[in-house]
Amino acid sequence: MRFANLTTSVFLTIFGIASQLAAEEGLKAWSSTEPFPSQTVYFPGTETLHPDEMRVVACGTGMPQPRMKQAGSCFLVELGNGDKFIFDLGKGSSDHIAALGIPTDQLNKVFISHLHFDHAGDFPAFWLTRGVNAARQPLFLWGPGGGQNPKWGIRGWTETIKQAWAWDVATRESSGDPRSTQLTVTELDWKKVNNLFYEENGVKIYSIPTIHIDQSIGYILEWNGLKFAYSGDTAPNKWFLEHASGADFAIHESMLPPELWLEKYSMSPQAAVMSGTQGHTTPRAFGKIMDIARPRMAVASHFQNDFDTASLMEKEIRVHYDGPLSLATDFMVWNITKENITTRMTVPNPETYPPPAQVAAEPPIVDENTYQWDPFSFSGFEPQTSAVTNEVVKEFNEQQGTDIEPILSNIPFK
Repeated sequence: MRFANLTTSVFLTIFGIASQLAAEEGLKAWSSTEPFPSQTVYFPGTETLHPDEMRVVACGTGMPQPRMKQAGSCFLVELGNGDKFIFDLGKGSSDHIAALGIPTDQLNKVFISHLHFDHAGDFPAFWLTRGVNAARQPLFLWGPGGGQNPKWGIRGWTETIKQAWAWDVATRESSGDPRSTQLTVTELDWKKVNNLFYEENGVKIYSIPTIHIDQSIGYILEWNGLKFAYSGDTAPNKWFLEHASGADFAIHESMLPPELWLEKYSMSPQAAVMSGTQGHTTPRAFGKIMDIARPRMAVASHFQNDFDTASLMEKEIRVHYDGPLSLATDFMVWNITKENITTRMTVPNPETYPPPAQVAAEPPIVDENTYQWDPFSFSGFEPQTSAVTNEVVKEFNEQQGTDIEPILSNIPFK
């Protein structure tokens, strides 16, 4: 018996070495100075997006509860034709978008599923910082119309935001390119099914209703024979099952099972059931949805993806679904073609500066209706510190060969 075991061990060892040697016959040495021929992670801005390729970056996969690890819901879709689309802008997600280093003017189309702050809360930050991030083109926004109250639709919502930030907008338009704050809002009928509302450059985008309080919608994007589906927040619904069926890439919310709401949120049993199962989708129901829809890649999002929750989520999903699955977390990235889907993690830049402007600047708006300084502010300049500022400007002009006048810090000397 011992001899038989020994013979088996020797055979397996020799066979393993032989297999390894056979595999190594085709080895190609990597250059010690050139870029690696392949990457197991994604470094933004370093890879060509091919004409037939779609790339999706998770810029936010979390919940309403604030956490450093996961921002509110946000997915960036990049297409090989050059188009880029942002689906939802939950709180914290605009920082993650910035960490990708994409020129701001290329990010001018935003689609909101509903107006909860974990899906729309970072829109004001994204919009108002476009100017200081070198944007010189208007922004376009789509989202659901109002239900019980028309003012609760995305148009009324953005008008309220404009009123709240009117001073900020006025000061920026009077000192920078005014196009960066220009906003075009399109309100969608949240009850329309398979509503084709966008058709440009070979891209079609449809809206579908969802079940997450009134005026909530999901989105279906079709391009180049590829289909992308995004549920937003919803309980399982017939519209997603019908119109996301056979999608190449399907993102659907999946909440923690109700027993974890008891443990993690200290909720009552009734609150755990109502919050986790009635306006949302349990992981087991997510599995059933994907078993019916059969996408090439199913993506579960909108849950706290941690060391002690991920395995429980997958276990519940696998009760009904045995297909390709990603449990989304922030900065996960997928490259999608008709032949392959690759899943990796993005390496973001936590110290980004604004990418270069893509178009020439236009002068600020200066007329009787624009922001005007109060002369009182000018009276606060004093000679000693103003002289230091003027010295800095003088040195800059000498270094750069310019002749820029320090208008404000010159006031004490006039």
